[in-house]
Amino acid sequence: MLNKHRTEWIGWVFLTGIVLLFLELVFFDGDLFISLPLSFGCLYLGKKKYHRAIGKMLFWIGLFSTVVIVLQMMVFKFFILAILAYLLYTFYQSKKNPEHINPVLIESKNRGQEPLIKKNFLFENKLFGGRKTPDHVYEWNDVNIQTGIGDTVIDLSNTILPKGDTFISIRGIAGNVRILVPYDLEVSIHHSVIAGSTSVFNNADRKIFNSILSFQTPGFNEAEQKIAIITSLLIGDLEVKRI
Repeated sequence: MLNKHRTEWIGWVFLTGIVLLFLELVFFDGDLFISLPLSFGCLYLGKKKYHRAIGKMLFWIGLFSTVVIVLQMMVFKFFILAILAYLLYTFYQSKKNPEHINPVLIESKNRGQEPLIKKNFLFENKLFGGRKTPDHVYEWNDVNIQTGIGDTVIDLSNTILPKGDTFISIRGIAGNVRILVPYDLEVSIHHSVIAGSTSVFNNADRKIFNSILSFQTPGFNEAEQKIAIITSLLIGDLEVKRI
């Protein structure tokens, strides 16, 4: 259903863009009928004779004039606004309805190869949208993801972590990361951010700019069961909380 709405939205955007282009050419800026063909002509001739000095000059004149003309067109501004509106809407939806992932074990059936057990990732890389571990008990797999825009919530109280080292690695552009950790688990945190804030076990740093932070609980090195959290964000907040 979501993909259907997205396809319809893209169709309406392109249809509106075509109508705006027609209106701009016919009613608002008839000079485009002259300036655009001249710019494209310079590009074509310049590319064809680029090995000569006159060709290079025509090519760069055509490229510069085309870029200037396109940037000033009403339809170009409309598409920029439409893209920004879509990004904002997607970010809002990710806050409202984060994706829940239920990992499933799948046995590999390739003959002639060493038997393997293929595991689905707890999370997959996603450019837009939030992600959240299930609210019920789930099987743990180490997290190593790259995100675009959206929040990530990991609740470790609903899973059983293996003995030894457990890893969570999250690299993102914009969005918050919230990790809920059981009280008996030793933790190491390495966080890099351009702009944001951190709250690690109620130790808060509200304003961070272009910083790298590192923390670990006192018994981390000697613990039999521990978790290493590595996060890197351009813009966003990190919260690590006991639960």
